Amino acid sequence: MSGKNKFGFGPIAADPVSPRRRDVGPMGAAVREAASSMTESTESLVEQRRQNAQDAKAFRAAQSEGRVLVALPLDEIRIDALPRDRMDLSAVAASDEMEELKASIRERGQKEPIEVFRDAAGNYQLKKGWRRLTALQQLRVESGDDRFGHAIARVAEGAASRIDLYIDMVEENVIREDLSFAEMAQVAITAAREDTMDGQSAEALVGRLYASLHKMKRSYIRSFVFLLEELGEALRFPKAVARNLGVEVARKLQAQPDLSPRLRQSLTGVASAEDQAEILRRFVESPAPDVAREKPEARQKSVKYEFHVGATKITARKGECRILSETDFSSVDRRRLQRAIEAFEAVLREG
Repeated sequence: MSGKNKFGFGPIAADPVSPRRRDVGPMGAAVREAASSMTESTESLVEQRRQNAQDAKAFRAAQSEGRVLVALPLDEIRIDALPRDRMDLSAVAASDEMEELKASIRERGQKEPIEVFRDAAGNYQLKKGWRRLTALQQLRVESGDDRFGHAIARVAEGAASRIDLYIDMVEENVIREDLSFAEMAQVAITAAREDTMDGQSAEALVGRLYASLHKMKRSYIRSFVFLLEELGEALRFPKAVARNLGVEVARKLQAQPDLSPRLRQSLTGVASAEDQAEILRRFVESPAPDVAREKPEARQKSVKYEFHVGATKITARKGECRILSETDFSSVDRRRLQRAIEAFEAVLREG
């Protein structure tokens, strides 16, 4: 069959079909560019928000852990919530060490932050850094320079127990070995007077306040606790009492409590730390009066007897009454134990 039609010619051969070219116009290019830019901006915004959330979380964690430093006006920082761990603050404020600290802050600024916490009323209360705060206060008065009107501070967030506040207060100076044994003992005595300590004795609190110290040092502090409580205001220069001398005096008083009134009388009106030390040394070196006067044969013939009251064993001899019991007497409040002994002596006098 012929491929020609009735007009005598065949079909015209078609040229190969080429794909239609669609060039992007100005509007399309603008739309594509805008869409691409929007995608990139969205991804960038999502990443930025993720990073901001991460940074905010890290900041809140640092703030809750007290690692964020702030500049606080000196007038907004109070120091009346905790007793200071220094016995003579006025002497420290006027010391050569304070002048050296002021010179350092004047030249280089405050390098070490103080630490504060908020009390129940929302006030900033000083926990650590009394000397730094005092140096800034003195510099502001002396120079009138506004740069000394603020303290760089670390704010402790969250509620803390009183015992934790005491521990934080003394921790810095204890680590630097900058506190005397008398000062450490006085902190325990002051803490024991607070109702929040549930009647714990100063001796018992030594173990909590100074848990990081070696047990021998805690033993020395307990000796000074006894010394300060026993002699009271008669010991006018407690910071000046050397460790070994204080421990020896405490041991002798514990062994012979009847000597306390005589020692307090000897210390009354002492004029200097040197005179006080001399009296304490003579007290330690002097023989016990009762032992010195008693003849050897009299000591050998002293009467001794024992008996039990329930599970408690009593041993009695001249000048001594020993009570052996399962009770941990060191955990009993000192004032309560003192009342019990006073009642014991009252019964003996009435008999």
